[in-house]
Amino acid sequence: MVRFEGLSAVAFGGTPRACAIVRRVHIEQQSTRCRRLRYQKSPMTEAGIGRLLVASLHQGIADLLPTRLEFYESWLNPSGLRDGRIGLAPLAAVLSFLRQEGEPYRLIAGRAGEYTAEWTVADLPGFRRALIRAAPPGLRVHLVMRVARRMIRTTYKGSRAVVKWRKGKGAVDIRGSIFCEVRDRSEQPLCEFYASAIRRLMYLFNLDVEVGTEQCRATGAGQCIMSVLVRSARVAG
Repeated sequence: MVRFEGLSAVAFGGTPRACAIVRRVHIEQQSTRCRRLRYQKSPMTEAGIGRLLVASLHQGIADLLPTRLEFYESWLNPSGLRDGRIGLAPLAAVLSFLRQEGEPYRLIAGRAGEYTAEWTVADLPGFRRALIRAAPPGLRVHLVMRVARRMIRTTYKGSRAVVKWRKGKGAVDIRGSIFCEVRDRSEQPLCEFYASAIRRLMYLFNLDVEVGTEQCRATGAGQCIMSVLVRSARVAG
């Protein structure tokens, strides 16, 4: 079990010291703008929603739309987070209202993806993290993408990723994206959560990648496809 305090610092630099996929999310009021979250293992609620996804969205809203946090806690409420009772309908309502916020939707989805990546890496056994980091870049990117596929499966019971590589460029087919279930077509792709999560995962293992959304079901395409182009291996700082 781990207790994260000051989650923004964790997501944008420091590496947490222990696991973060959750069985229970205990929320303690720190202030109206900041939360302390404590996590225990177990990936999903009874409704098949990834607890880590819910916690990441909550924290993203707290970071970027703090004045609207109380509104969104009508669905992402503390007791539901604590007891794992956030279902599909409340999550769909949150995503629908976030889309109406405009640009903050993309920023919050991206921030949530980064938190999810950070906490996913924190949950890996230390020997596995070390093994991946020690692998040559060509192999490392495939090992990290395995982690990404597992991470995507834990966001929602119906989600999975199919990855194909050709000449150093990856095509990631996100199937069952909960972010892209919309009634009306969106002008912009809604896959930023996954793009940011994959990008951050690669960064944490010293890989510099460009992740772009090629197709999105929310815009009327038949599937959600992302491209992953590996630029180089970073020098660990």
